[in-house]
Amino acid sequence: MNQALINRRTLGVTFTADTTCVRVWAPLAQSVDLRFCNRDVTVPLQNDGNYWQAAINQLQPGDTYKFVLNGTMERPDPASLAQPEGVHGPSQAVDLAKFAWTDANWQNLPLEDYLIYELHTGTFTPEGTFAGIESRLDYLLELGINTVEIMPVAQFPGTRNWGYDGVCPYAVQYSYGGAAGLQQLVDICHRKGLAVVLDVVYNHMGPEGNYFADFGPYFTTRYQTPWGNALNFDGDYSDSVRRYFVENVLMWFRDFHIDALRIDAAHAIHDARETHLLREIKQYVDELMQQTGQIHYLIVESDQNETRFIQSLADMGYGMDAQWNDEFHHALRVAAGGERKGYYADYNGIQHLAKSYKDAYVYDGTYMPRRARIVGKSTAGHAGRQFVVFSQNHDHIGNRMLGERPSQLVSFDMQKLMAGAVISSPYLPMLFMGEEWGELNPFLYFVSHSDPALIDAVREGRKREFAAFQASVAEGSGLGVEAPVVEATDAQDERTFERSKLQWARLTKEPHQTLFRYYQTLLALRKHSSLRHPNRESVAVVADEIRQTLTLFRQHKQPSTGQTAEPETVVCLMNFSKEPRSLLLAASTKPWQKLLDSADPKWRGPLSAPQLVAGNESVVVQPESILIYTNQSNLK
Repeated sequence: MNQALINRRTLGVTFTADTTCVRVWAPLAQSVDLRFCNRDVTVPLQNDGNYWQAAINQLQPGDTYKFVLNGTMERPDPASLAQPEGVHGPSQAVDLAKFAWTDANWQNLPLEDYLIYELHTGTFTPEGTFAGIESRLDYLLELGINTVEIMPVAQFPGTRNWGYDGVCPYAVQYSYGGAAGLQQLVDICHRKGLAVVLDVVYNHMGPEGNYFADFGPYFTTRYQTPWGNALNFDGDYSDSVRRYFVENVLMWFRDFHIDALRIDAAHAIHDARETHLLREIKQYVDELMQQTGQIHYLIVESDQNETRFIQSLADMGYGMDAQWNDEFHHALRVAAGGERKGYYADYNGIQHLAKSYKDAYVYDGTYMPRRARIVGKSTAGHAGRQFVVFSQNHDHIGNRMLGERPSQLVSFDMQKLMAGAVISSPYLPMLFMGEEWGELNPFLYFVSHSDPALIDAVREGRKREFAAFQASVAEGSGLGVEAPVVEATDAQDERTFERSKLQWARLTKEPHQTLFRYYQTLLALRKHSSLRHPNRESVAVVADEIRQTLTLFRQHKQPSTGQTAEPETVVCLMNFSKEPRSLLLAASTKPWQKLLDSADPKWRGPLSAPQLVAGNESVVVQPESILIYTNQSNLK
């Protein structure tokens, strides 16, 4: 392990008390110079056999520069911290140590307590900036959230993008507020008790402004990703490519005080070396935590149901702390009446949702028809805190042809049931911005490229990607209601971006205000009952496919007080059908006490269930609703 990487960045432009260091990897170049863009100065760099470097006292924070390869080719710094004129323009020197942090007393939250809110900086607020997010932090606290997850902020072309087309992994999107803006946002989040998760992309680079191949063999043709050539993590010259991304991880944690990273599409990080890149990243992060005393988490997205990602280093895994669980989402959406086409075709609804409550993965060493092979491994031994679940996120909304949210596709009652299904799960719940008030604006795919050929390629690619959903949209099936008659949107059109912005004014109107208060109540219940503890071992599930009902039992044993105490049991009765269903509450020495009833008239429901129900008695669960009872009167 290279200890120098733990304490500071070594790539790009770095500032010390005595000098400014410049370092760039260009192993095949004959010469590399640094050229100032704000004055007529060019400085040759020296080659140490692998990296080109120099100490340049005249380069100061705020100066702009480019590297000149072989005397003729001008390129931005691959490790640039700022691109004020965009991905094609000059890099700007930034001293990250200049920021005056005030979060010295901050301690990251225990992972099992994370209540996550995913947002996109550009569409979360009218301003579309980090300062805009800052202005809404008190709102998130009022909602009951304790963790903010920010979609990728690495510099991308133009000012409109989901963030997965980033081409400057070290540079914070300038239109959002740049490095200082992100540092300030994180500092204020910590001051208010909010953890921050940042989405990062280590499986590919975006197409426009991608100059990495000019510097060295960053890419390989041995593997392909859905977005082009894979990054070279295991071939010749791969040591320096790996180092580039290891340093990036450490930078976010050390220099931006980010609490957790969500690593996009980890299954597309192709690495056949003995130590996988993710395992190496985890080893470095562990060393960083040991030296700083801070806690950081690594969360991956993967659709392979492969537990080696979340297996500990000691058990020869990659050591990731958690992963997104798309299968819970897919099963829930089908149970809610959604289409069974595209990637939903492998899920049958109630039965698979019950399996996901118990086993996290639906396919855990079983045959998946769409892939025509055995998929996944058993999650036995993996805690509930290792899985993040949701009823919606940026992908599963934005990858629909019309970008519809569940609020456009299911009834108001079903929205409440889906929220309850997620927040009562034995996993880490995540909301997507605006779902808590039933935002009606879509979340569409948008870009702001400058290359006409690339713009056309994006348009054609999106048409192909929509193929799995075209039939269901044309038929108007959606998630059980008729889809609106709207033509597919143009990702390049600025109006597509504007349509994707949240409409905060809806919070003052009904039924959005009621839904917001319902989410508040659910999140408070998650914090103050056995639902707080993501303990998979005590979960029991009873599913009735014919009646479209599911009963979820959650249990937590109170800390020992010297007396034998009955564990608190919380039972969640879910009715996904359009008819009232009578469900039996289990035997209990105490009456069952109602904690939440989504069909209560105060939530715009038809009828309230009894407050107390004796054990071994039935209770009627209204259509498309959730009832939650406990056998303990003293809630934590």
